[in-house]
Amino acid sequence: MREFTAPIVAARNQVILATFGFLLLVIPLAVIGTRRVGRSLQALAADSERIRNLDFSGRVAPPKSILYEVAALGHAHVLMKDTLASRTRALTLAEHKLASLVENGILLSRERDRDKLLKHILFSGQELCHCDAGTMYLKTDHGTLRFALRTNEIGLPRLEIPILDPDSGLPNESFASAYVALHGETVFIDDVYAETRFDMSGTQRFAEESGYRTVSMLTVPMSPRKGEVTGVLQFVNALDPETRQIVPFSKEIAGFVEALASQSAVALENFNLIDAQQALMDSMIRLLAGAIDTKSPYTGGHCERVPELAIMLAEEAAKVDSGPLADFRFDTEAQWREFRIGIWLHDCGKVTTPEYVVDKATKLETLYNRIHEVRTRFEVLLRDAQIECLQAIAQGADRGESTRRLEARRAQLTDDFAFVAECNIGGEFMAPERIARIQRIAGGTWLRHFDDRLGLSHEELRRYEGAPAAALPAREPLLGDRPHHILPRGVDRALDPKYGFQVKVPQHLYNYGEIYNLCIGRGTLTEEERFKINEHIIQTIVMLESMPFPKDLRRVPEYAGTHHETLIGTGYPRRLTKAQLSVPARITAIADIFEALTASDRPYKKAKTLSESVKILSLFKKDNHIDPDLFDLFLRSGVYRRYAERFLKPEQIDAVEIEKYLS
Repeated sequence: MREFTAPIVAARNQVILATFGFLLLVIPLAVIGTRRVGRSLQALAADSERIRNLDFSGRVAPPKSILYEVAALGHAHVLMKDTLASRTRALTLAEHKLASLVENGILLSRERDRDKLLKHILFSGQELCHCDAGTMYLKTDHGTLRFALRTNEIGLPRLEIPILDPDSGLPNESFASAYVALHGETVFIDDVYAETRFDMSGTQRFAEESGYRTVSMLTVPMSPRKGEVTGVLQFVNALDPETRQIVPFSKEIAGFVEALASQSAVALENFNLIDAQQALMDSMIRLLAGAIDTKSPYTGGHCERVPELAIMLAEEAAKVDSGPLADFRFDTEAQWREFRIGIWLHDCGKVTTPEYVVDKATKLETLYNRIHEVRTRFEVLLRDAQIECLQAIAQGADRGESTRRLEARRAQLTDDFAFVAECNIGGEFMAPERIARIQRIAGGTWLRHFDDRLGLSHEELRRYEGAPAAALPAREPLLGDRPHHILPRGVDRALDPKYGFQVKVPQHLYNYGEIYNLCIGRGTLTEEERFKINEHIIQTIVMLESMPFPKDLRRVPEYAGTHHETLIGTGYPRRLTKAQLSVPARITAIADIFEALTASDRPYKKAKTLSESVKILSLFKKDNHIDPDLFDLFLRSGVYRRYAERFLKPEQIDAVEIEKYLS
């Protein structure tokens, strides 16, 4: 039996021994392999966790395993990571570009400086394209593309690119920029030197002359709406983000650049529209100011000169960094424009002032000088005296005595008329004895033989109502104040208490009485006429405060309506005080007074010299009618002399000792 089982036992022992040896060999290898696979799977799991957090840093090598599944999983993981990283980078870039577009849209809508706007558009496009340079072309009104801006320091060509061929009138499709302007399509050029669709000779010649070599090019239309192109953006030499080498522009970037170009076109169009509206408004304001000056040849240029002087003084005031004027600044061009418009409109109310009142050079002047009527009456009296003389001689009276009486009467009439004519001229003061003589002369009479109501207008006849017509021939005073000389004052909305005007309003609108006018104490204007002239500032305020000015022009009524106020509340029409008057308002007051003093085109005064005008202006300072600090600045800065050199006649400009007028 033993002999029979011995081989079996030996074989069993060998199998056990071999199995044991195999296990001793395989188990360590299996443990080692399992650990390696485990570590690989742990690395893949850790990397997957980082990927889940969008962290693509580091790189996991694909595991080298005899297990196909493990190796395939490793390769798939690496591929997935690279793809996700690439897509994430693209998404991040797109997100950045979209954010940039949104930011650009906000900035474009806020920018009010045209040059800054154009620069922002072009440099934003360059950043978006990640390219070396860019050029902006703007479409002109005469059908060309004008070089508007470049990102580099190379100067702009003066030539313009015609969109249509000037000879044939056909579309000019030989240039990429003109083609884009014509068709509104984006054009990619990967290599300028290999390009066959467009004429690149100018670009190549420019490279030879400047040393700047253009390779790739992207040309995009600036289109505010479909079918309309207002300009072209052209970018050159796209750069690889990592190597900075010149590469072709990617097609994916086109959408972003086109969006920027469209945004920019709309922003630029809006800017041009606002700019055009402002230009139109400024032109209309200048037109109104010019019309006021043209209306009267005696105030011609006033509305033009006052703004010039006020701006000169405001510019000097803005430079002051200490004292009462230190806080005065116009920080933006909009504030300067608001001030300019206010000054241009400071006399707009004069459109309501009758021309004959503004131009009234003599006391009896209305639409014409009524001294001619008065002279005719004296002529009639002289003729009457001559007739009486001849009649007396014919009736046997002594010729010599009659002739002496005639000559005495002639001398009296001549002297009285000369006196009336002299009083008609006006002056600084009308003495009481002169007024008494006017009234004595007015007591004389003359004989009227014709109906004085014939040939009158309906409105003028109404002024005769209530006064019966005198029987003809009618004896009338040589000079008279009659009921029909009075023009009643009607209802005037400009005098509504809501405006806060504090002015004394004459009872009548006008009083054309001859004695009343000839006895004017100073100048040539009656109380009613002086109020009518002063009323222009009331009309200015009412007109401007009724206008819907935008927010950036809301102070125009203030700037235009306060130049007749004083610092002590004695001005008009609101009797404002120093605390209520802004620095620009005080500047306008000085400009208005000084222009009036130096003007050489006024009918009622001789043009004053520079020294005389400064002396009189100093009296306004002494009386606290104008700002003393601004007056001193007016002299110290030399504004008074610069203005004189521009606007005064040479004979008016003399030496001024400013030291005796300074505080």
